[in-house]
Amino acid sequence: MTERQPGISVAVAAGVVMLFLALPILIIFPLALTSSDYLSFPPPGYSFRWVISILTDSAWMSSIWFSLKVALFATVLAVGISMTTALALVRHQFPFKQAVYALILLPMIVPNVISAMAMFFFFSDIKLEGVTSIVVGHAVVTIPVAVIMLSATLQGFDGRLENAALSLGASRLTAFRRITLPIIAPGLLSACIFAFLSSFDELLIALFLAGTAGQTLPVRIWNAVLFQLDPKIAAVSALLVLVSIFSLLAANMAGNRK
Repeated sequence: MTERQPGISVAVAAGVVMLFLALPILIIFPLALTSSDYLSFPPPGYSFRWVISILTDSAWMSSIWFSLKVALFATVLAVGISMTTALALVRHQFPFKQAVYALILLPMIVPNVISAMAMFFFFSDIKLEGVTSIVVGHAVVTIPVAVIMLSATLQGFDGRLENAALSLGASRLTAFRRITLPIIAPGLLSACIFAFLSSFDELLIALFLAGTAGQTLPVRIWNAVLFQLDPKIAAVSALLVLVSIFSLLAANMAGNRK
């Protein structure tokens, strides 16, 4: 049986939808390369002056490195918790399992502004502030994504391979490290990438919890939009889009290795 190819009308409709979704993002790039001192479209000319300005501005670079640090720590924390959680959900039966799964997904369902306000008051009560509070807050909202991806990966894993290793005398930890982990590595890498992106691009939690610890890149962009609207914002937004694109390409390549 041969597969039916989509008709011309379907292809055109898909192209229109893709263009509609991509156009607002694509407009960022000519704005980032404008030679003008203010945002205008189409740009009167093109220059790398605003990109260079971002890369040589200590305040912007400080926010970039701060966001990278927070995202890396949040990714490690979120994926570590998500791995043990996914193992429990996939391999074990226990009372109220569906309720536990729904509770884990709750940060994905509840609006981020509500989560951010709740974390602000909670962390204020327990005197947790600065980088630690942002990392924990970002980990909370990225755990659902990582749990979903790791659970799907583990469900596709043949448990008989690990049981065979156990029957040959390997400990459960050794079997997991030498059998399970290499096989699920592409899914684990994808979970890490999506957790990193979720943390790196998150605004509201960092806005509520940052205090005097520093400004993440999304927070600095937000403040710049409020007080100083210039092409620097388009330049740093273009850099963010490129980071997201390359990260998604890496996740796609990892998924194709399964």
